[in-house]
Amino acid sequence: MLKLYDNKESRNGYKVLLLLTQLGGPFERVEIDLFKGASRTPEYLAKNPFGKIPALELDDGTVLAESGAILCYLAEGTPYLPDNKVARADVLRWVFFEQNVHEPTIAEARFITRHPEIDPSRMEHILPEKLRRGNVALKLMDDHLARNDFFAAGRYTIADIALYAYTSVADQSGFDLSSYPAVQAWLARVADQPGFIPGTPEG
Repeated sequence: MLKLYDNKESRNGYKVLLLLTQLGGPFERVEIDLFKGASRTPEYLAKNPFGKIPALELDDGTVLAESGAILCYLAEGTPYLPDNKVARADVLRWVFFEQNVHEPTIAEARFITRHPEIDPSRMEHILPEKLRRGNVALKLMDDHLARNDFFAAGRYTIADIALYAYTSVADQSGFDLSSYPAVQAWLARVADQPGFIPGTPEG
């Protein structure tokens, strides 16, 4: 059985959890307490030397890391990742955008806001720039979604899963999603997909 190493606060882990749930096959979810060092133990590092979550352990013991790579693996041969080369490249374009533009701003702003105790100075010195750049990303997304129901291939794919995870909680770090009506409408469409879950079993 597939085994997902995850943390209930991580929206990167949520991406994989959502796709696994929508695929409908059996899997086990294992909570990794990042704040108690569970991802840095010798046992976990033997599975995933990156020391991060999520990680997906396959039936043969192979462990996959990085949420985007795991999404691509799980989606292969399913409607969530097109066979057509151009459509597939378009999906991957948005998956890479999420990792390189969206997550370093919107996800990091959320982490700074939720955990000021780690370094209180980040609220003053780093968060404003994260918010500025995050709003640039949201505007780009909103412009695209004003013309498209989903991000790529004319349907719901792993591009939407990747971008939904942190966009749906962007308001937790000060982003005003009411400024992006097309993004809001897309969030509702994603939440209406079969098998959708809003978060981890813990909430």
